[in-house]
Amino acid sequence: VQLQASGGGLVQAAGSLRLSCAASGMTFSRYTMGWFRQAPGKEREFVSAISRSGGHPSYADSVKGRFTISRDSAKTTLFLQMNNLKPEDTAVYYCAARNGGLPDSRQSAWAYWGQGTLVTVSS
Repeated sequence: VQLQASGGGLVQAAGSLRLSCAASGMTFSRYTMGWFRQAPGKEREFVSAISRSGGHPSYADSVKGRFTISRDSAKTTLFLQMNNLKPEDTAVYYCAARNGGLPDSRQSAWAYWGQGTLVTVSS
């Protein structure tokens, strides 16, 4: 399983970014997918996750209403649309995958991780 995250960059507060995570070496439709992030000096935390079917999206309270997770099975790609970004969203964003199961906010529940993409939000 390989996960390649991209789409990070520098954006001003209230701006938008769209992250992508290209998956390979796996049957994409069998995997629950998720996003986590790690801010400087902080532990990695859950952001969002989506079930194999594309339903049951879940979000951390801090991003609810601003971020939208989606997946494209034909492209075997996971997305995270981030709107109304805030400086506190600055972090390295990681995509993750787990074989089956519902979205789970615990890092221990995820078997596969991408390399991360840096999002910097300036005030």
